[in-house]
Amino acid sequence: MTPAPSDSGLLDRPAPVAPAQHTPAVWRPSAGIVRGGLLGGIATAAGMALTATSGWLIVRASEQPVILTLLTAIVAVRAFGMARPVFRYWERLTSHDAALATLAARRTAAYDALIPLTPARLGRRRRSDVLTGVVDDLTDEVDAQVRVTVPVISTLVACGLVLALTALVALPVAGILLALAVVVAGTCVVALRLESRSLTELLDARAEVTRVSELTTSQAGELRAVGGWDTALGWLDRAQEHLARATRRLSAGRALASAAFLLAVGAAVAGIVLVVRDLDVGAPVKALLVLTPVAVSEAITPLVDAMRALARAEGSAARIAALLGLTPAVRETRGPGGTAPTLATDRPPHIELVGVTASWTGDRQDVGPIDLVLAPGSRTALIGSNGSGKSTLLAVIARHLDPTAGRCLWDGTDVTTLPLDDVRGLVALVDDEPHVFATTLRQNLLLAAPSATDDDIREALDRAGLTRLIRALPDRLDTVLGAGGRGLSGGERARLGIARALLSGRPVVLLDEPVAHLDPPTATAVITDLMRAEHADPTRTILMVTHRPEGLDLFDRVITLDPARR
Repeated sequence: MTPAPSDSGLLDRPAPVAPAQHTPAVWRPSAGIVRGGLLGGIATAAGMALTATSGWLIVRASEQPVILTLLTAIVAVRAFGMARPVFRYWERLTSHDAALATLAARRTAAYDALIPLTPARLGRRRRSDVLTGVVDDLTDEVDAQVRVTVPVISTLVACGLVLALTALVALPVAGILLALAVVVAGTCVVALRLESRSLTELLDARAEVTRVSELTTSQAGELRAVGGWDTALGWLDRAQEHLARATRRLSAGRALASAAFLLAVGAAVAGIVLVVRDLDVGAPVKALLVLTPVAVSEAITPLVDAMRALARAEGSAARIAALLGLTPAVRETRGPGGTAPTLATDRPPHIELVGVTASWTGDRQDVGPIDLVLAPGSRTALIGSNGSGKSTLLAVIARHLDPTAGRCLWDGTDVTTLPLDDVRGLVALVDDEPHVFATTLRQNLLLAAPSATDDDIREALDRAGLTRLIRALPDRLDTVLGAGGRGLSGGERARLGIARALLSGRPVVLLDEPVAHLDPPTATAVITDLMRAEHADPTRTILMVTHRPEGLDLFDRVITLDPARR
């Protein structure tokens, strides 16, 4: 199947930008994340000091000394007890604020990088895959700064302080703690590798469950009609079983890493017990030293979750790089001195294709050679069988895809030499699945023309044949649509996409199979309402590609694409 043009409906976005660098954010923390890590280190050190000092205080108190000799330790315990939550809260505020700022900037850059890749360089990726890439994967990558960088910095700061202070009191004990640190570091490396390996299997299994679930829910009626419902449920059961096995293996690896940490701490405690027996220090100090590894466990325990987050972040960064690191399918060729021709935006352009061929992948020719003239105000329908290149040709005109040969001329100028924003700013696109945003009807329309008034919106909806819908909505233009709101039928979605195109006022309207999923009477009604609306603006150019006969008699001319010409 030939990839379809973008479902955004309108093409008014920035020119291609260089893809952002996709080194995992965890390896290049911001200043706020580093500050958060240092604050977290202080909080962790306070917690460790609280544990150790409490042990000293309990043992010293058992000796029943004069109470005044314990006041310093008592005050210290209280101070450490209050310092830990205070600095932890401060760390949370600082690190999360920095991470959220980074996430906002990275998402903006990701959207800018996606625009010139849509749709030609996205291949056969499903919309859910792209959405996952710019939402879940990007969130996991940036979130690693909080879940990995901050805990690692905190652990290094706290353990560094403990090692330094312990070395002043008992150097052999410091040696045991250093050995504990080496064991913990090695365990982290092994845990990271196990997590990365198991996570790949888990994500593949989860993607398969999502794919089968999407298939069974979207094609439920057809599956029941052909008696394939039980078979589809069997697919889902097998996918779910695979996911369960992958989840168990991943959980087992995490459990082993946690157990290794506990065993290492236990071994360190046993080693210190053997060492401190011969030390020339008091019993309270010996208790403090023995409890030190237990206190250190507070710092190393979060490293299990940190390795899990790091593995997830590295995988997410790799997927984002694969998605956004592609070469855009359109280019702007500048003239001498870096100048570009200007395009009149106050009137419909005269569009001419001369010997145009195009390809989505470069491996084969998907359309052409074709000659086509779209005069201002013309109404043209392009028909042909699946794979004949209808959507590919539409993508060339919409500036989603550059020709591999021939020329696409706008007002006599090669379109590749014109500013991309100027060309796309004249085009409104309606495809076979107009997206309905989970917001009000008004906001769904204002996407096309942010400055439009309510009267403008009502007029566009009326011209698209949605007057009856408005009257049926409980809150009229303020009715929430999409997820969590009122659903729309296939015909209503098609008309909503057309209403956006009409409201935009753009002089070139491209329709890519706008009634592909509608029954014949509804398809005829949608096309009839569109052409009726366009009689109010006879200068607007309309090009519709379709494989259906409904409404073709309303167009000035019908052109058939023959794939045998390629």
